[in-house]
Amino acid sequence: MLEVRDLRSAYGRIEVLHGLSLDVRAGEIVALVGSNGAGKTTLLRALSGVQPITGGTIRLDGTPIERAPPHRRVELGLAQAPEGRQVFGPLSVEDNLRLGAYRRRDALVAADLDRVYGMFPILAEKRRLAAGGLSGGQQQMLAIGRALMAKPKLLLLDEPSMGLAPVLVDQILDAVTNLKAAGVTVLLVEQNASAALAIADRGYVVETGRITHTGAGTDLLNDPRIREAYLGVADAAH
Repeated sequence: MLEVRDLRSAYGRIEVLHGLSLDVRAGEIVALVGSNGAGKTTLLRALSGVQPITGGTIRLDGTPIERAPPHRRVELGLAQAPEGRQVFGPLSVEDNLRLGAYRRRDALVAADLDRVYGMFPILAEKRRLAAGGLSGGQQQMLAIGRALMAKPKLLLLDEPSMGLAPVLVDQILDAVTNLKAAGVTVLLVEQNASAALAIADRGYVVETGRITHTGAGTDLLNDPRIREAYLGVADAAH
C-alpha cells in the first residue's frame, strides 16, 4: 500500500529525516513510535505533501506520489487526521465532516456521513453545533471522521490520544481497530507507545529521523530495550 524509500526532509538547512524507509501493507495498522522531536510528525506531513522533501520516493499502491500536490494525494487515497485535531471551530460538526469530502464527486457522501455517525454517535447528536464547542475527545473523533470522509485507502493518524483522559484514549484506539476491521489501512503516530504497539500489526521506532527498530507490534512491546527507552518500563534484569 505504502512504500517509502530513503526519504529526506529538512527545515531550512537542518535535515530532520535522514534517508528513512518503511512499508505499510494493505489492511495493517502500523505504529510509529519514538521520542518527541524524532521526526514522526515530519514524516506524516511529508507523506501528505504539506512538508517538502529533499530526496527519496513515496509510492501509494505502486503510484509515485512524492511530486504530487497534497490534494492529488487525497484523490489517490491518502488522508490525514493531523496533530492537534485542527477542526474548523466556527463551523458545525456536519460541515467539518462534509469538508473532508470536498474532492469527491460520487453519490456516496451521504452514506459515508451516516457511517461516520454510526462510528461516533456523539457526533450525530452534536451535528448542528459548532465544532469549537466540542470536548477534546469529541474533536479528535471529528478529525478522524473528517479524514474518513475523503474515503482513504490509507489513513494517517498523528497523535490521536494527545491530551485525552485514559477512558477516551481507549475509545479512540478502539475506533482505530474498528477502522482496520472495516478495511482501512492505518499509519499511526502515537505518544502512548504501549497502547499503539498493543493494537499494531507492526511497528517502527524512529530516532532522530532514522528507523532504528522494526518488528511485530507485540515483539516491540516486549523488547526490553524498547520498553526501557520508550515505555518507561525497566525490566528486573537491568
